[in-house]
Amino acid sequence: MKDRIKNIIMILIGSGIMGFGINYFNIANNLAEGGVTGITILLKFMFNWDPGLVNLLINIPLLLVGWKVLGRIALIYTIIGTLSLSFFLTIFGQFRLPLEDSLLAALYAGVSVGVGLGIVFRYGGTTGGVDIIARLLNKYKGWSIGRTMFAADFLVIGISLLYLDLTGAMYTLVAVFIGARVIDFVQEGSYSAKAVTIISDENEQIAKKIMTEMERGATLLNGKGGWTGIQKDVLYCVVSRQEMIRVKHLVHEIDPYAFVIVNDVHEVLGEGFTHDEQKRPLKEA
Repeated sequence: MKDRIKNIIMILIGSGIMGFGINYFNIANNLAEGGVTGITILLKFMFNWDPGLVNLLINIPLLLVGWKVLGRIALIYTIIGTLSLSFFLTIFGQFRLPLEDSLLAALYAGVSVGVGLGIVFRYGGTTGGVDIIARLLNKYKGWSIGRTMFAADFLVIGISLLYLDLTGAMYTLVAVFIGARVIDFVQEGSYSAKAVTIISDENEQIAKKIMTEMERGATLLNGKGGWTGIQKDVLYCVVSRQEMIRVKHLVHEIDPYAFVIVNDVHEVLGEGFTHDEQKRPLKEA
């Protein structure tokens, strides 16, 4: 119950940030947006219709059609996200910040919408719109959700050319691109790290050093050389970005010829990253 209350509060906060950003930066600087939000902005530009009301009217039939594919909890979160975004779009309707620098306006718009929508997504919600359409097409037609959402954004921005000039459309694309990257960053969380795969004849010694000196878990996996057919352990561990240099030095000191592969890990959950590592004994990781 506490988690659900927290999720709802964060969805409200994310919707508020998004609603504020759309009014304060997008609408104030003639920047469109993708999806249903883009349609509400376009209708605001063309007919001065209230974006909050338009957003609600568009989403009501989508929610009625899409409730079967969302599930009960997702439907509740989506309803909350849709209603709160519509509310904040109306409440913040008087807030405007016209900027002379269109690029700066696009950056601000992308960051504010990205942060807001990223928070909504991170806590299990959506703001309705194209997300529902994409899920329906995925279920009944097998279409990719990501490609459907991209196609919808592209279509709406293209239609926005009826009102915007090419310069405005280009800055809108900048805002949408920045927003997408910020959404990914917010969803991935602050516990990004590095995954290290080490192939060496000294893996047991390297693993021991990592566990004792760095207090990080390490796992030895069974491996077999494709050319030689020789059985060899493969060492796998996850460390923070700041610890990566230390791992490289440690491996080099023990085996300068070790084969080391480093991959980005966008989110890490568990001991040493999101839990207090002192509460439980160190495990393999």
